[in-house]
Amino acid sequence: MRTIKTLLGSAVISMGMMTSAFAAECIAPANPGGGWDFTCRQIGKIMYDIKVVDKPIQVTNMAGAGGGLAFNHVVAERGSDTDLIIAASSATSTRLAQDAYAGRTASDVRFVGAIGADPGVIVVGKDSPFKNLGDLINAIKAKPSSVTFAGGSAVGGFDHLKPLMLLQRAGFTDITKVKYIGVDGGADAITQTIGGFTQAMTGDMSEIVGFLKAGEIRVLAVLTEERIAGFEDIPTAKEQGFDVVAVNWRGLYVPKGVSDEVFNTWADRLQKVADSDEWKAAMKANGLAPFTKVGADFQGYVDQVVAEVRQLSKDIGVIK
Repeated sequence: MRTIKTLLGSAVISMGMMTSAFAAECIAPANPGGGWDFTCRQIGKIMYDIKVVDKPIQVTNMAGAGGGLAFNHVVAERGSDTDLIIAASSATSTRLAQDAYAGRTASDVRFVGAIGADPGVIVVGKDSPFKNLGDLINAIKAKPSSVTFAGGSAVGGFDHLKPLMLLQRAGFTDITKVKYIGVDGGADAITQTIGGFTQAMTGDMSEIVGFLKAGEIRVLAVLTEERIAGFEDIPTAKEQGFDVVAVNWRGLYVPKGVSDEVFNTWADRLQKVADSDEWKAAMKANGLAPFTKVGADFQGYVDQVVAEVRQLSKDIGVIK
């Protein structure tokens, strides 16, 4: 019997009858190896492992425009797909705050929830001359063109904002001179830094754990209130004199056109992942901090974050 796979591989059509090898599809709006990819693969795997879905969840990587390609695809083409979830984070709300998704807004989808906070990090290569965050900041203040950051968000995105906030706290206000290269995902960003193409990487803890364990990088700071369990040797920016806390929540959204019943089903599944021992182990292994906001109230939280980031972006000159 002849079968024809759909474009994204999430279903199989056979002689007019739809069957599927997967319970659902999770779109990661970046290349493999980054934070959105981690979200899809970890949450999808645990949903199957704890039996809240009866089949594995297919992961589709859809990199482009700092998450905008996937967002527009969902809104324009998958607006009522009940079997679709999409990885989201603080980077998503940041881009929406800055109107970077071609006029799309947070109300164009339904945010299901977040179940972990990925601490922001500032990273250099293992042989970098910068031994601590102060070394890096002082080098930029002395000669801004001497340091280029790589990050997994587009220019003006959440990764870009992190070093700008640090420099702002250090009294450096000419942010237009800070060099930043936005690539599709944290894995690409850290590869740029390890390869010596950039002097530092700005990203999230989950994106750099493998490289840290392999001894390829040095983490100058984690952008949290306190040091991260399991990674206690990494100092916070605050204890080094730079009062910046920047964590990247990890969660999901679904198409706007799904019913309340479908929305609540995904919210229930996500909550069960959050409550599972498997997720607690995944958080510890990847340096995530607890952060659970699931269900209808989460949309209000996202709306609040969008408003705050829009104002911050104006304050530091990223947008007018």
